[in-house]
Amino acid sequence: MTLPKLSVIVFAFNEEDNAAPVLHELREWLLFHEPGAEIVFVDDGSTDGTAEAAAQALQGIEHQVLRHAQNRGIGAAIKSGARAARAPWVTFMPADGQIPPNTIRTLREAAQRERASVVFSVYEDRDDGLHRRVLSAGVRGLIWAVHGVRMRSDGPYLFRRDVFDPDELLPDTFFLNFEFPIRVVNAGIPSAVVSAHCRPRRSGHSKAAGLKRVIGIFRDLVLLRLRRSENYLLRER
Repeated sequence: MTLPKLSVIVFAFNEEDNAAPVLHELREWLLFHEPGAEIVFVDDGSTDGTAEAAAQALQGIEHQVLRHAQNRGIGAAIKSGARAARAPWVTFMPADGQIPPNTIRTLREAAQRERASVVFSVYEDRDDGLHRRVLSAGVRGLIWAVHGVRMRSDGPYLFRRDVFDPDELLPDTFFLNFEFPIRVVNAGIPSAVVSAHCRPRRSGHSKAAGLKRVIGIFRDLVLLRLRRSENYLLRER
């Protein structure tokens, strides 16, 4: 059996209305631009028909559909997808339609051009409103203050499967998308950053929580710092 060249993780929580159109758009794009790719769909504990809609939309192409028994978080969905991924390169996107499939080409071209093992993305045109922009700036400041890392990662990223260890990355929450870049920078893994387009959701509403998420991120940043310090002390003994 020929292994895929790229695995695209699509994660969802209660996205029954969005799953099919998003997956149809993605599979058509992959057919022309990444014909050797697979789609790994992760249903993160949906209580509607998200998984069924995804399975039907993916019939006839290389794919996997995974289901969490309960909602665990974006980090858990990405880790489950990465464990199941069979390709040497992996990327991801939500099933809400905000990330156009052509972002994959931007990430792939940057990896080849920059000889990078990881390519992060920052949104060039996302309109989150003043409140969320202030919160985002605050999170970046916390990351710099606690870890000394200037974070440049907002959207999906592309990574070589061998540099992403799901068992080493503890967060099941959105914090995974902060911890992984921090680890990449601190480890000196070759990386690049590209700009990515962000569209409005096809339908429904975001599951993200503003201030509550920031408080959780601050807690997780401190815990990560403590884990890194403990690991350093153990290596020094």
